[in-house]
Amino acid sequence: MPPEDLQDLIDALTQTPKTVAGLVKDLSGPQLRVKNSPEEFSVIENVCHLRDIEIEGYTARISKILRENNPLLPDIDGRRLAVEREYHRQDLSKALHAFAEARKQNTQTLLGLETEQFHREGTLEGVGSVTIRGLVLMMRDHDADHVRELSSLLGRPNIAT
Repeated sequence: MPPEDLQDLIDALTQTPKTVAGLVKDLSGPQLRVKNSPEEFSVIENVCHLRDIEIEGYTARISKILRENNPLLPDIDGRRLAVEREYHRQDLSKALHAFAEARKQNTQTLLGLETEQFHREGTLEGVGSVTIRGLVLMMRDHDADHVRELSSLLGRPNIAT
């Protein structure tokens, strides 16, 4: 069972898919693809990015740290993935569902860990040493960044915590 402070973080992570779904509900096809600038993601690109980073980033990293001693954890180039995978052509509901399912699996994994397991480490490319606890903090911050970006893109008040 995670320590109390991590339990609060995990509870917050559980809410992100619902928060994102609430922000993007009822948007039309064109609204999903609007960008404020070429450097920013559109709504659909944000959701696909969250999905892929959850699965290929956080799920893979947590699993690898739990299986191996101080593994190397590759960085992920989210901008490259957006182009290569043509996020702008993807289906919003499928991306939201996949993100929610992956996050559910990750939070269940985290809730099943013993306190000492949160101190297991890996070496994240471009960052350095990171523990599972550190990954949980990165997940929270990453979520907040994308909720802020979506809120700004949609002209809605920032609801990121």
